[in-house]
Amino acid sequence: MKNPNLKAAPLVLALLGAGAVGGAAVEMLHHGGAPATAAVLAPVQPATVPSPNGGGSSVVMPDFPLITQRYGPAVVNISVSGHAPAGAEGGDPLEFFRQFQRGGKPQRDVPVRGMGSGFIVGADGIILTNAHVVKDATDVTVKLTDRREFKAKVLGSDPKTDIAVLKINASNLPVVTMGSSDNLRVGEWVLAIGAPFGFENTVTAGVVSAKGRSLPDDSAVPFIQTDVAVNPGNSGGPLFNARGEVVGINSQIYSQSGGYQGVSFAIPIDLASRIKDQIIAHGKVEHAKLGVAVQEVNQTLADSFGLDRPEGALVANVEKGSAADRSGLQPGDVIRTVNGKPIISSGDLPAIVGLSQPGERLAMDVWRAGKRVRLTAELTRSGDKVAAATAPADGSGGRLGLALRPLDPQERQEAGVRAGVVVEDVAGPAEAAGVEPGDIVLAVNGTPVSTVDQVKTVVEKSQKSVALLIQRGEDKIFVPIRIG
Repeated sequence: MKNPNLKAAPLVLALLGAGAVGGAAVEMLHHGGAPATAAVLAPVQPATVPSPNGGGSSVVMPDFPLITQRYGPAVVNISVSGHAPAGAEGGDPLEFFRQFQRGGKPQRDVPVRGMGSGFIVGADGIILTNAHVVKDATDVTVKLTDRREFKAKVLGSDPKTDIAVLKINASNLPVVTMGSSDNLRVGEWVLAIGAPFGFENTVTAGVVSAKGRSLPDDSAVPFIQTDVAVNPGNSGGPLFNARGEVVGINSQIYSQSGGYQGVSFAIPIDLASRIKDQIIAHGKVEHAKLGVAVQEVNQTLADSFGLDRPEGALVANVEKGSAADRSGLQPGDVIRTVNGKPIISSGDLPAIVGLSQPGERLAMDVWRAGKRVRLTAELTRSGDKVAAATAPADGSGGRLGLALRPLDPQERQEAGVRAGVVVEDVAGPAEAAGVEPGDIVLAVNGTPVSTVDQVKTVVEKSQKSVALLIQRGEDKIFVPIRIG
């Protein structure tokens, strides 16, 4: 489910709907002047300045002016024009009906305009930006810092990762130096260049706040979180490290006002480069799919499953026939490592899957019923994401507070389950944890249950907490409940 506070920067159609809707396409203008010369530039070396504490020590600081001077010419402004269906974001959803009532022909398409940023990765005119910047665009114009403008062709875009690749008819262009987001550390200085609100080549700086963030949107991108000020128009622009290497693409902000409020998100450049290469080679992108829904392991769930620490990705559901299903993964399994890489947060799993190719094999260390199990999954092709389930708040207290009964055959058939018990009434810790009447309890601490006695037996053996696998409608999720 999407978080209403999560906004793209910019979401092109929303931005255009709030701006001009003149309908005329943006003209391509050609400015004179010699073309920029492409050059292979060495990374910028951070500057060393005296420590404010004295004592002969020094502090390493990034040379932001040199980074801006060297790589700013490779950052471009992108303006788009196109048409959105009437009622789309940024348009008036009632205008179609108003025109119909007035006897006129309803307008089915709304002219829109928008702008964003991008950066040149190939001296022959290859440009990276966000997919949402060029979504529904019929005309795309790229403006360089030397004021030349080119009509761009969209070679391809991938909404799942929000990456698009453009091509302009030019040569000997300035290019950025690509870095590695995998080597990026939390706390590092970073710098963004873009066109917030249309102000060309605006420079802002901050630090990396976190890595591997999973957001409640339609992507499975392990975002880089920063406190760099980015706003509508910054979308698609580069995020540089202190050496002047691009480590991310500025994509989204978390905001309640629609503007920057201190939390920004960038797409890791390692992922973006892989998507770019696929688009250039094949014109499309193939994503790998594991076929599980996972959720975070908090302390209560860790206690319920006998884990030594609250880490891993808890499997809440396994899609039938998927790679996960064929590998033997089961609801209640906690994935601890994949190909030797530790899974600390549940978001680490979709990050690894997102960087994998269909057909690749993942070796997984899984915690199941108090033991380690080794499984191997061969990823399949799909545009679907690895779903992330959101856990309710923890409960606290003594007994569960549940009134349960077995499912009758018709209820099992309607719910599509083989066994389980239904919640008739709820109070106390279970109610506080988010359990509701009508929920179906499929398992307790990973043990499938079909009778009330089976539930009681597992609960009696538990000391601190229990984890109920709940089915509500078509969704499944583990709900942790403190019992002591």
